[in-house]
Amino acid sequence: MANTDLAEIFDSLKAILEKHSDELVVVTNEPKNYYLDTKYTAPNKKPLFFGAVKTMSKTVNYYLMPVYIKPELLEGMSSELKKRMQGKSCFNFKKIEADLFVELAELTKKGLDEINKSYSV
Repeated sequence: MANTDLAEIFDSLKAILEKHSDELVVVTNEPKNYYLDTKYTAPNKKPLFFGAVKTMSKTVNYYLMPVYIKPELLEGMSSELKKRMQGKSCFNFKKIEADLFVELAELTKKGLDEINKSYSV
């Protein structure tokens, strides 16, 4: 797989998170690594991680912490997106999959809504 393919995947997945950057804190914004925290403090007194996109050697990984904190967010997820999961909050992609990216964008929005509901005072 060409690095340009991974770069296109990265850019597409990064765009999902960027839509919410005004509600989150951009920690890292590099060509192969985009990382966001929430504006909330976790029980360990550190910022609560929200999500990230990171280019690896053969895949682009999309991390979405709300699904780890609230696994019920995954209910109703398509089997196709579930196949992309590695662990409890990481999705791996080797190619652009527009339908799955739309579903992931919806899941990301639901995750942000849930975090805001759970952590806001």
